Amino acid sequence: MNKADLVSEIQASLGSDTSKAAAERALEAVLEGIKKGITSDQSVQLIGFGTFSVSNRAARMGVNPQTGEKIQIKASKSVKFKAGAGLKSSL
Repeated sequence: MNKADLVSEIQASLGSDTSKAAAERALEAVLEGIKKGITSDQSVQLIGFGTFSVSNRAARMGVNPQTGEKIQIKASKSVKFKAGAGLKSSL
């Protein structure tokens, strides 16, 4: 499922009086809220769905696959998602 399919699902779920543009704005608002939550609180928990959180990755040594040369990989942050019980049970 891609973003266009998800917008169509949201529109269908909200009813025939909702436009595709309104469904897309709703999706964008949810995604923006998740981004803000992760940035400020370091995690966003949606009961029954899952938790988005920031994961810190330590600096480490790696290997350039083209040359075989060892390189230093900087520390970085990444987003992690842990599925909730409601989402797991729906699978």
